[in-house]
Amino acid sequence: MTLALETQDLTIRFGGHVAVSAVSCGFEPGTLTAIVGPNGAGKTTYFNLISGQLKASAGKVLLHGRDISGLSAPQRSLKGIGRAFQLTNLFPNLSVLENIRLAVQSRSGLGHNLWSIWSSHKGIIARAEEVLEAVALTAKRDLAAASLPHGDQRKLEVGILMALEPDIFMFDEPTAGMSVDEVPVILDLIRGLKARSDKTILLVEHKMDVVRELSDRIIVLHNGALVADGDPATVIASPIVQEAYLGVEVAK
Repeated sequence: MTLALETQDLTIRFGGHVAVSAVSCGFEPGTLTAIVGPNGAGKTTYFNLISGQLKASAGKVLLHGRDISGLSAPQRSLKGIGRAFQLTNLFPNLSVLENIRLAVQSRSGLGHNLWSIWSSHKGIIARAEEVLEAVALTAKRDLAAASLPHGDQRKLEVGILMALEPDIFMFDEPTAGMSVDEVPVILDLIRGLKARSDKTILLVEHKMDVVRELSDRIIVLHNGALVADGDPATVIASPIVQEAYLGVEVAK
């Protein structure tokens, strides 16, 4: 099986500091990989290198076997890499529905002409309505995005990402700042995406109960290096994770 996404010796240096150090990792379609590690481990920087927000000092990013290292973040998104907080900058003064509709319209290749005749794009509107229902925002469809509480803005961001239908979904702490009642909506959406064998999901998450439940695999970054990679039970039980991530001192 061709890997959906792969990084080869991916590295970035900031002056004398190596933030991500020669990380090589492949991700198969239909899998959810949780990326964990202590604060400052390089998780978000690794995401930035994959999505194109940062340019690597060395190494490559491959998408479906093709080197995309030279592409910009917008070019990578067009190729099928979707990152929730990177791609889904909300249009604050537009309604919730209009934000979703623009994403659906973009995915359909019709551009971002907000003022095109809605009745001529009934399929786009119907798809936007489906996404709104999926993220539990139908009741707030006419509100300006800027007026939503933080939790609802995160749900809208996930909805926009769903509407863009990328091959690779990258979630960087998708439930951060959400209330206990709001978290299940996002987790159910991620479960639904995971059930699709053609999608690949990368998840940075600090909540270990979420990691245990959702992930097929865990990789651990520590000081910018890949230090563990395997099934959740094995990785969580490993001494290096107990020490580096969970803060448990393991007897030498």
